[in-house]
Amino acid sequence: MPHHILVIEDDRDIANLVQLHLRDLGMETDVAHDGVTGWEKLNINSYNLVVLDIALPGMDGLEICRRLRARPQYTTILMLTSKGTELDRVLGLELGADDYLTKPFSIRELLARVKGLFRRGEALDSASVSTGDADCPAVGNGSKGTTISSGELSIEADKRKVLLKGETVALTAKEFDLLHLFACHPGRVYTRTQLLDSVWGLGFEGYEHTVNSHINRLRNKIEKDPTHPRYLLTVWGVGYKFTERED
Repeated sequence: MPHHILVIEDDRDIANLVQLHLRDLGMETDVAHDGVTGWEKLNINSYNLVVLDIALPGMDGLEICRRLRARPQYTTILMLTSKGTELDRVLGLELGADDYLTKPFSIRELLARVKGLFRRGEALDSASVSTGDADCPAVGNGSKGTTISSGELSIEADKRKVLLKGETVALTAKEFDLLHLFACHPGRVYTRTQLLDSVWGLGFEGYEHTVNSHINRLRNKIEKDPTHPRYLLTVWGVGYKFTERED
């Protein structure tokens, strides 16, 4: 089945151009020119990806992002931000946007980001399925599966939800993807490069300290004592691993 995408962008020229090129790639693409209409479409149809502008009339992109992440079904979000709005970009990522693109952007770059997001999702799904572990469900849209549990930590992959002692832990999209990948392969050691390739995608133009910072943030959120972690363990000179699963 083709991917189904919603473009929420108030600049009609940009929205129509993006829609045209996404359709050329064989992707079913709808357009909304304000936040309220966009949210209505999201409640009527099922989308694999939302290309979401932040500055929208009626309801801004940050509010739409917040509402999407409060829903059980996961929808990938590519956020569009204006040049110089670093705070909005950071807020969008903290609310759970999967990636962002700064205006003005080239159509070629946008298409590369879209294809990269879908490749990452498919790669994570394949990694989960290939383990043959019934406790390791895939994280794709609408995926079904049991909860992954370790000690006081629970991961509900189909809802992209993490619980610690029964309380919800607020994670960004990348933090969840990292934790899910680790939890699906307890005891397996990942180098920083392997984590960049698996979670951020092959060819990601980032640095290994990106992984370090995400690991540190995850530990601050799920570990009782981040300096002596119970779940996300450092393998000195190599990388990181998730603790062997506990009963």
